[in-house]
Amino acid sequence: MSVVLERIRSDHAAALLVFERENRAFFAGRVPDRGDAYFAEFDARHRELIEAQEAGEIHFHVLVGEDGEVLGRINLNEVDPVAGTAELGYRLAEKATGRGLATSGVREVIRRAAEEYGLLRLTAVVSHGNDASRAVLARAGFGAVGAVVLEVGELGTAYELDLGGSFGRERSGTSS
Repeated sequence: MSVVLERIRSDHAAALLVFERENRAFFAGRVPDRGDAYFAEFDARHRELIEAQEAGEIHFHVLVGEDGEVLGRINLNEVDPVAGTAELGYRLAEKATGRGLATSGVREVIRRAAEEYGLLRLTAVVSHGNDASRAVLARAGFGAVGAVVLEVGELGTAYELDLGGSFGRERSGTSS
């Protein structure tokens, strides 16, 4: 199965809504549920995300299968172009887990963050019970930097990835 990573566009809205609805219970077992309002206001929210992306405030991506089905999301939120930072978030459809799609998608977003979006550091936060996401971050090179309390009061771990490593050398043309 061929899967490609694409920046979100207006024409992804319908497939993205199907992805969110079909996986709602699966996601709610790992992260706080988005709530009914998210689904009721989906179209307006999607338009707002496209506008925010065009303004450089976010960089949202979808993993799309051969048939146009959305299999995952990999997002860069809270983009600070001055500091060169953003927060990584991702979710994969239940039926797409266990195939390395999250890891390969996160790695591609990391590459884009460094080479296309000019970012220098990414952060991520994962709840303590979400071992699969913790493993994805580790495989992608993130390091744990400390404990955090998530918005819902759950304990989690904060992670960081310095993009000044090999990505930075590739961009600057230096060898170290």
